[in-house]
Amino acid sequence: MSVTPNLTLDHKYTARSGLVLLSGIQALVRLPMLQRARDKAAGINSAGFISGYRGSPLGGLDKELWRAEKFLKQADTVFRPGLNEDLAAAAIWGSQQVTLFEGALVDGVFALWYGKGPGLDRSVDVFKHANSAGTARHGGVLVVAGDDHGCKSSTLAHQSEQVLMAAQMPVLNPANVQELVDYGLLGWALSRWSGLWVGLKAITETVESSGLVDVDPWRLAILTPGQRPDLAIRWPDRFLEQEMRLMGPKIEAALAFARANHLDRVVVDSPQPRFGIVTTGKAHLDVLQALDDLGIDLDYAARMGLKVYKVGMSWPLEADGIRAFAERLDEILVVEEKRPVIEDQLKAQLYNWREDVRPRVVGKQDQDGAPLLPSHGELTPAMIARIIAARIGRFYTSLGIRERLAWLDAKEAALQAVPQGFARVPYFCAGCPHNSSTNVPDGSRAAAGIGCHYMATWMPERRTETFTHMGGEGAPWIGQTPFTTTQHIFQNLGDGTYYHSGLLAIRACVAANVNITYKILYNDAVAMTGGQPVDGPLSVPAIAAQVRAEGVTRIAVVSDRSIAYADQLPPGTSTHHRDDMDALQRSLREHPGVSVLIYDQTCAAEKRRRRKRGLMDDPPERVFINQAVCEGCGDCGEVSNCVAVVPVETEFGRKRAIDQSACNKDFSCLKGFCPSFVTVTNATPKRAAAADWAGDLPSPTLPDSRQPFGIIVTGIGGTGVVTVAQVLGMAAHLDGKAVTALDQTGLAQKNGAVVSHVRLCDDPARLHAVRIADGGANLLLACDMVVAAGFDTLAKLKAGRTAAIINDHQTMPASFTHAPDLAYPAGSMHDAINNAVGGAGHFIDAGRIATRLLGDALATNLFLVGLAWQKGLIPLSEEAIDGAIALNGAMVEFNRAAFLWGRRAAHDRKQVEALADPHPAPALSQNLDELIAARMVHLTAWGDQAWAARYRTWVERARAAETDLAPGSTRLTEAVARSLAKLMSYKDEYEVARLYGGLDDQLKAQFESWDKVLPHLAPPWLGTRKYKFGPWMLTLFEGLKHLKSLRGTWLDPFGYSAERRLERALIDEYQRVLDDLLSNLTADKLDLATEIARQPLAMRGFGHVKAANVAKARTETERLMSVWKG
Repeated sequence: MSVTPNLTLDHKYTARSGLVLLSGIQALVRLPMLQRARDKAAGINSAGFISGYRGSPLGGLDKELWRAEKFLKQADTVFRPGLNEDLAAAAIWGSQQVTLFEGALVDGVFALWYGKGPGLDRSVDVFKHANSAGTARHGGVLVVAGDDHGCKSSTLAHQSEQVLMAAQMPVLNPANVQELVDYGLLGWALSRWSGLWVGLKAITETVESSGLVDVDPWRLAILTPGQRPDLAIRWPDRFLEQEMRLMGPKIEAALAFARANHLDRVVVDSPQPRFGIVTTGKAHLDVLQALDDLGIDLDYAARMGLKVYKVGMSWPLEADGIRAFAERLDEILVVEEKRPVIEDQLKAQLYNWREDVRPRVVGKQDQDGAPLLPSHGELTPAMIARIIAARIGRFYTSLGIRERLAWLDAKEAALQAVPQGFARVPYFCAGCPHNSSTNVPDGSRAAAGIGCHYMATWMPERRTETFTHMGGEGAPWIGQTPFTTTQHIFQNLGDGTYYHSGLLAIRACVAANVNITYKILYNDAVAMTGGQPVDGPLSVPAIAAQVRAEGVTRIAVVSDRSIAYADQLPPGTSTHHRDDMDALQRSLREHPGVSVLIYDQTCAAEKRRRRKRGLMDDPPERVFINQAVCEGCGDCGEVSNCVAVVPVETEFGRKRAIDQSACNKDFSCLKGFCPSFVTVTNATPKRAAAADWAGDLPSPTLPDSRQPFGIIVTGIGGTGVVTVAQVLGMAAHLDGKAVTALDQTGLAQKNGAVVSHVRLCDDPARLHAVRIADGGANLLLACDMVVAAGFDTLAKLKAGRTAAIINDHQTMPASFTHAPDLAYPAGSMHDAINNAVGGAGHFIDAGRIATRLLGDALATNLFLVGLAWQKGLIPLSEEAIDGAIALNGAMVEFNRAAFLWGRRAAHDRKQVEALADPHPAPALSQNLDELIAARMVHLTAWGDQAWAARYRTWVERARAAETDLAPGSTRLTEAVARSLAKLMSYKDEYEVARLYGGLDDQLKAQFESWDKVLPHLAPPWLGTRKYKFGPWMLTLFEGLKHLKSLRGTWLDPFGYSAERRLERALIDEYQRVLDDLLSNLTADKLDLATEIARQPLAMRGFGHVKAANVAKARTETERLMSVWKG
């Protein structure tokens, strides 16, 4: 293959011929440019028109259309996003009417509608009317239907064929990115010829994948079957005449076009056929991959009598071709995803054949009615391989088939033994407005709709239950109200959905006079599909005015900042800070009828984008947690729901830190009731100097890619994982290799599990399915170990074939925000991955090292690529990878540095780790003696040597008692050592002041420099609200720590508070419990004693947080002690 030198990002739209690397989305954008070129050469003065509404898997199409605006303009193509899907369809209908009237500037308009499957459903009325009316002679309409078969980013696993069939639209089913282009051009030609709108099925496997596409406009010789019928749109036009043309000549014309252009064809043939497979779309590539996995090539197929028929137009099924294929076959297996479309048509086609020549047809069921291929979920090559092997097993088998089936059985059994349950579930981004806006007051519940806020349904503390389709938000409550004692609910409604159709639901609730509060979440962007603007003018004052005009009398606006537009709001609209949300919602739920709360806060991901582009102010402050003061109670995560609050394991237990790479500066974590939080102004993250590296890097020996080479990339949504697949795909293209890449993202882009499949090969004919088959991965690049240890990833790994580079940095799933003691099962995940690759796993804390080296965790992914490349595990040249990084255009030098540091780590890991962490923190205690010694030092600093000696007396008593009963056991003593030290070093004002003395060292470990450190505290005499104090507070702390000798005396001004009295009492309480435990300890009660001794470790936090935790721990201690004494 030849590759154009000096590629640019625009090449995908400017190249006039040759192979171009395109994603499915980009292929759809390139499509009208190719159509216009063909029309221009044919002397047709045409233009293009595109309209639709975003939704997975077509969520990013509008963004790419905007990016390509200048190229579309050159192709006389206009893009107008629809307000919603059915209005967009009406606009498309209008484009076909242009030539009916005087004033037309063009001979015809070729049009493209796009939308997610459920949007197709809501538009069927328009489709039926418009398809009956027809298309312009030089126009034509493609209906690109986005189907999410795996329900990765949907509330419905969708299949569009039945809706398109109901509207009498032919359905084209492309298998890959090339066919998106080819079938698109064929679809417009078919639409012009038949007068029909034509459906183009677009599923995740094609739209979210990338591949090499021949962009020569003349690649296809599109044939017309004889004299052109007059089936174009007309006016006037009687309704029954429309129906007559639609049901007769138009469908006949479509079938004739399919025959002439061989849309359906035999792709695997045999001179003595016995067994046939009929496939379409993605399932066709799955079949080819299954045959390849079974060792069945073209020669094998010919000898065994196997044929494969690929259907391009899955409805209506062209009869001549399928009947010719069926001749002499004993059995036909129809392989198609979801409900049967081709299978039902095929059975009807063959029904009148004589029984002695009619082949048996199986697909969703076998000949006895037993389930065969499922109608739910997605098909996989492994699933198909098993069924093919079973069907042909009656007359053919081979060693290769038996070995493949045996491996699949063994792999399935091995996976059943792997512990699961620790998974990445999509979640709100760090600083997401929904972290605050979706809270409801105690005693209330909310309902969800379509948008990012839907994720609240799997967050139990949000009490958000059930959802409805887009635009129906709140309407189900109308049907519940007469039959329930519940008086009121909250309904979340995104601003994009409000503009799409949600206003009608508000109108319906006003008309029904139900008690409901709509929370309209104004995020200033359509965050769920990539941050697009709402499709028209929309502002908070406009929303408030609209709902007031609809009859809503109670309106409140809430924001995280001052509301500058307050004077533009309708009279009577109240304004509030988000800190007052709970009280406001309690008030609104008492308001009769419909009330509206408009929550105004910009999407966190969009803030990050705008700040990077200089379009939004970037606050100079960074939040930092003084880990010495932190109690690890988790209140900061509880109140903020923020995934940027992460755990840190320390000598004194799990504490918290702020992931500076993930933090979007929402600052809601500062509301955690804890004196450990500071904001640091103008802080510069620390990074290693490249000049510190010493040594040369040898060039590795690269692997062979004559056979397909599969790379699985796993990671966390929103951390740049997809960029890795894009870089590898482009690098393969630059190296002249064939490549496909699939990014399985969808809703996972919000902190969920992201998996990318990259397949490359010297021979493009060897690449079939874009998804790597079970056991087909040559390399696992695990940017996240949790996703790598999941079933889906482990199934792709094979000992003896797969090498693995794993980032074992412990990144907690988002559920940690409300589960502060969640354990990270690193050991079991490590073993599962390493066993799956036969011990060929290379584990490294790439997250920590890359962040320390380059100041941002985004470096992790390219760091791993560099490490894998230097180890000779990626069959791409260094020049191609560097060129791909440059072409990507984002953070080029940063990514180059990350790749280089990864190479260095592969060559000399010790040197790289030393540069990344020149002053590593002291190791945690490795045994009981070290644990006790560390706490003796700590307690001496807290009080004095006598105080520490008192501690040691109790610990040694526990050790002696335990050793007598269970020599070698230390679990009870360790529990006592940890718990008693915690109680005896309670963090009063003197201790907090002392622990602030080490803050500078913590800051220096993370930042090169900073200006000010501002503590956030809640002094008891100012209530429970926290305030930001100036640097003078640190000076005050410096003096206060020297007054610890006042602690507990009558001169202690702080010692009279209820919290301090409680903390002193807890020490005495615990020592009484210990006395009981140690005096009455027996071997059979050792475990119970240990559990009782650990209870103080749960007494974490400050103020009311600590009081609540103490109450819970006391209750549990009382329960356990009753067992102890019972």
